[in-house]
Amino acid sequence: MSVHFVTCSLCEAMCGITLEVERGTIAHIRGDPDDPLSRGFLCAKALALKDVHEDPERLHQPLRREGNRWLAVGWEEALSEAADRLHEVRARYGANSVAFYSGNPNLHSYTAQLAEPEFTQSLGTRMRFSTASMDHLPHLFAAYHLFGHQLLMPVPDLDRTEFLLIIGANPAESNGSLMSAPGIPRRFRELRSRGCRIVVIDPRRTRTAELADTHLYIRPGTDALLLVAMLHTLAQEGLLKPGRLETFTHGIDEVVQAARPYAPERVADATGIAAETIRQLAREFAAASAAVCYTRIGACTQEFGALTCWLALALNALTGNLDRRGGAMFPRPAVDIVRVGALLGRRGSYALWHSRVRRLPEFGGELPVATLAEEIDTPGEGRVRALVTSAGNPVLSTPNGPRLDRALAGLDYMLAIDFYLNETTRHADLILPPVFILERDHYDLAYRAFAVKNTARYVPRTFDPGPSNRTDWDIYIGLAERLWTRQGGVRGGAGVLRLWLLRRLGPQRLLGMLLRLGPYRLTLARLRREAHTIDLGPLTPCLPGRLYTRDKMIHLAPEVLLADLNRLAKRLSSGNSPPASLMLIGRRQVRDNNSWMHNMPRLMTGADRCVLLMHPADAAERGLRDGQAVEVRSRTGTVTVGLKVCDAILPGVVSLPHGFGHGRPGTRLSVANRHAGASVNDLTDERRIDALTGTASYSGTEVLVRAAAV
Repeated sequence: MSVHFVTCSLCEAMCGITLEVERGTIAHIRGDPDDPLSRGFLCAKALALKDVHEDPERLHQPLRREGNRWLAVGWEEALSEAADRLHEVRARYGANSVAFYSGNPNLHSYTAQLAEPEFTQSLGTRMRFSTASMDHLPHLFAAYHLFGHQLLMPVPDLDRTEFLLIIGANPAESNGSLMSAPGIPRRFRELRSRGCRIVVIDPRRTRTAELADTHLYIRPGTDALLLVAMLHTLAQEGLLKPGRLETFTHGIDEVVQAARPYAPERVADATGIAAETIRQLAREFAAASAAVCYTRIGACTQEFGALTCWLALALNALTGNLDRRGGAMFPRPAVDIVRVGALLGRRGSYALWHSRVRRLPEFGGELPVATLAEEIDTPGEGRVRALVTSAGNPVLSTPNGPRLDRALAGLDYMLAIDFYLNETTRHADLILPPVFILERDHYDLAYRAFAVKNTARYVPRTFDPGPSNRTDWDIYIGLAERLWTRQGGVRGGAGVLRLWLLRRLGPQRLLGMLLRLGPYRLTLARLRREAHTIDLGPLTPCLPGRLYTRDKMIHLAPEVLLADLNRLAKRLSSGNSPPASLMLIGRRQVRDNNSWMHNMPRLMTGADRCVLLMHPADAAERGLRDGQAVEVRSRTGTVTVGLKVCDAILPGVVSLPHGFGHGRPGTRLSVANRHAGASVNDLTDERRIDALTGTASYSGTEVLVRAAAV
């Protein structure tokens, strides 16, 4: 039996685990108590690594569609065919007729992150999409405008704070998100044992809320009103204390002025939180010796996502809790992706171009995913005719999934880079499956940059994938080489030359170069020698030196965000009464992350998790009872699910988890299909977005609920 120390890559927590391998199979999976970040913590997802690695339905060789059949083809033939077809569409309709969509798992692969930009450059298209605009784009947007770099995002200095305010986040289920912090229940117990106050703001009493000192219910989509009313209170009562930040911060007076119209009494009805409660929350936050406001996906995926993320940063800054021990701090990972991005000229961008149909703005070189379906199915010049998806299932994850499902069927060509035949890839003409994480080496480029402790770890591959399999690096580079060759000319020749150099270097040597450029000057050789994660120390203050604004100042009051307060004011003046229909929100569960995890047997045991949560008062008003089947209807579609009546959700609000909606013809997901559930994104609306960023506004979708027909 051999023992392997690896990192779990199934969520952002990066838990250290030990794998015991016997006769080529995984015998045991345990938490690694010597990992300085996870300290032996392990959730159910890590145990399912064995299920993915051994899944008989995971694809290992390219598949070509021929009618209703899938036929295996060789790698060289498949890569050349894909390049030919994509090049044909480009030549006929123009570069922007080809679109690219990158899914969440690519962020867990350093080889994908290094090679994907080369592939997208070879496509030459502006039609680039990713999960950012249905997840964390408002955080990127705020960081870009305040700090000069979209990736310079602070995280809670979680283990040293004295007051933790959580808005629209459920880290006890997610293990932290844009705050990699495994073992939240233990961390919260330790915080509370030394007197830290934890307050959760959420329309639902989540697992995180149950671990907190205080939980306040809030109406979906009103978090910005709560935060601006807290700033109003702090300014009115003389509690603003930016401290040393004041010497390198522009816009403090402008933020104070902008908050003046939003007294707690004015926003109380809209938020559902009493005015005195808002005032007391602001006072306690300001009085703490170290406090931090942490917002996440519930705060992002709403009509005022960018405002909410900005106001949370403003609250941290104006109370002196930005870049301070126990407050919101900036990690210094061994590979500094912020500095590397700046060196490559990728600090961010906004509205350099717009989408064809709705004129939604680009951000960071991408368009909002809420516009993907209409860019495919709306006739006219510039229409998307071909699509490449990589490690994603947008039919289940993007708003109004049924529209995208229909649109994919009308493409001239579709290529999928994925190792599952799922609800999206079933539309592809060709599927190229990369190996799973245990069959390639691993380093967390992205998530070490958002961890609550500075750490580094390199993991060699555990299993030999064999000569017939390809990594994501091999696939991206192979496609890019062929696309550049077909383009020809000076630009094509330069692309081929650059890829020749990348092949000569290889991903490991590139990683080694990035490590040596980092703040600790680590070498890959040293990381190879270490069995466990290296502890690089706690988060430390780094401003103003790390700012990327031209004047090395924090721009706390960007004009584009100040102007968007007018939209918030109109929303407030339009009336504070909640809608007559119910408001739908999503739900995170510890055994879920993405839809592909539903094909893991050990994660799908127990009671049905895809149920609609509803408050008893709402159920009684509609004559509904716990356990019955109900029909949920919105502008975009109708689904039927089981009902769970409970008092853990705000009246007027219902909740359905994401990632379900399996059981569609043409997929090879037998476990997932036995637990099909319903897709929450059959109900969400692609027309509901944060008008500033184009981020999908999942939270607060209006729905009607009634008993399902027998």
